[in-house]
Amino acid sequence: MVAAQDLKLGAFFFGGVEMDDAGAGLPNPMDRRYTNDECWKATLDYVDSAIEAERLGYDSFWTTEHHFQYEGYEVIPNGLQISTWIAARTTKLRFGAMFNVVPQWNPLRLAEDFSTLHNLSGGRAMLGVGRGTVPREVLHLNDKGVSIGSQDNPDQAAADQFNREIFEESMEIVRRALSQDSFSFTGKHFELPIPGIPDRGATVQDLTLIPRPIYPYEIWQAVTSPPTLDYVPVVDHGAVFWNQHYSFIKRFWDRYAENYASAHGGHELQDHEKRMLVVSVRIEDTMEQAYETARNGHDEFWKFLGPYGWSRGYMGPDGKPSAPGLIPTLEESIENKTILCGTPEFVASEVQFLKDLLGFEYLTIFPHLLGDSYTKANEQMARFKEEVQPLLT
Repeated sequence: MVAAQDLKLGAFFFGGVEMDDAGAGLPNPMDRRYTNDECWKATLDYVDSAIEAERLGYDSFWTTEHHFQYEGYEVIPNGLQISTWIAARTTKLRFGAMFNVVPQWNPLRLAEDFSTLHNLSGGRAMLGVGRGTVPREVLHLNDKGVSIGSQDNPDQAAADQFNREIFEESMEIVRRALSQDSFSFTGKHFELPIPGIPDRGATVQDLTLIPRPIYPYEIWQAVTSPPTLDYVPVVDHGAVFWNQHYSFIKRFWDRYAENYASAHGGHELQDHEKRMLVVSVRIEDTMEQAYETARNGHDEFWKFLGPYGWSRGYMGPDGKPSAPGLIPTLEESIENKTILCGTPEFVASEVQFLKDLLGFEYLTIFPHLLGDSYTKANEQMARFKEEVQPLLT
């Protein structure tokens, strides 16, 4: 069991605009339109929160990659670029994105940009990768017609499969580019180098990424579905689990280790290895205060993400995953333990339960509920670090 003082504690922010009307009901998200100045203020506050995370002794700070969200939910379009600026203003903090949306990137550009950040920061970057959430973004940022599908929606099965194929080929290119002196790749959707390119009397036969990492690096991927759980351990990505009932996470957590052993010559992982838990938190002096201050931000979160199927990891009344379309209440999220909400002592007891269940080393908290001020989020980071973590064993 990893000791509490040895936890690799991270903080994850969406990077949204502060809202005075967050909560269930009106306004409809798309009826909001924040100004460029308001979005830019959120960006500057975001950077300040990363610096505060280092001051508080956090191991890592996790950014996002989202685009075109004038409604103010996530206004950081390039986690690698903003992390480079954060790196210049910190000395120990590690950083990654939850997540770089790989189908929105040219895989060679993703590898170059990550490697540049990693090297400039002295090896403090982690490559976080995912398949995306919002069709508005991905369809405008790739040239292959890739959209967002969901395994849980049969009418989107083709989009899901196409997205998965592009993602997996892209990541094979990224891994080769980061690790090999020269590389080539031929797949269903990519061929690198493009055949027949003349160059100084010959044709290009392979490519070399400049720069490649000069420090060891980690790749972390969001895991929410069985096909992804089958893929991630095989290619040696770390797995990130969030927004699922704790018993479902436990099942996935153990299955990851089984799949890893099968793919890597029987090598058995310790419970803490190559897996990360992300959990929302709200810490107040009383349970009543915690519920009161969490409710609007929680409800706004689900008003945003519920239509994209994010609640499919919740447990339904029959003990199975909930039906698509669930918009959970705060009480349902507390029951599923996707948010830990209460006094420092209560939140610590919930973290301890999850730590005993999973044996994690990597724990990342989500302290910035949608619409919250950054001052509130910074307070939550401080309370977790100073009042919750010391109570863990």
